[in-house]
Amino acid sequence: MSSDAASLPVDHHLAEHLVRSETVYQGSFLEIRRDQVRLPDGRPATREWLVHPGAVMIVPLLDDGRVVIERQFRYPLGRVMIEFPAGKLDPGEAPAACAARELAEETGYRAAEWARAGILHNAIAYSNEGIEVWFARGLTLGDKHLDDGEFLDVQSASVEELLDGSASGALTDAKTLIGLMWLQNWQSGRWTLQWQPAS
Repeated sequence: MSSDAASLPVDHHLAEHLVRSETVYQGSFLEIRRDQVRLPDGRPATREWLVHPGAVMIVPLLDDGRVVIERQFRYPLGRVMIEFPAGKLDPGEAPAACAARELAEETGYRAAEWARAGILHNAIAYSNEGIEVWFARGLTLGDKHLDDGEFLDVQSASVEELLDGSASGALTDAKTLIGLMWLQNWQSGRWTLQWQPAS
């Protein structure tokens, strides 16, 4: 359970209880499980779901008010997607370290300050994936170090351009839409961020 969820009340009358679990597929990255559960009314049910190691997404703020974005081909959709930089956690890696690593590897940018916004769960019906949302500012540009077999374009965009892309359907990536929502609420003063210097 994430730290964000630890303080939420437990609704016992809605909870499902694990009876038996089996791994039906184990890949190099993802695992698929088929679980037998007991429903709140006592009846059995089956849940097939995907185990994910967790990930981070970064909203990188440029000094001119624009943000850093990426364009990357995503095979399951067969199209190039507009996204904020993101990546999965390595085993034992802290989310803050992962955010700094992914930003530098994918874009070449290093940040002077960081702020953790929260966590999003983008596929709650069939995965435990949690993506931590981080903001980065005070950016300086260096060299990229993309993973082997990784191809992407790094660009910048204004908030208005991203909103237009959301309205037109050019921007449909869920995590990036959530990051955009966080950005708008922070810029308006409705939500706060606790900035910390880079370690």
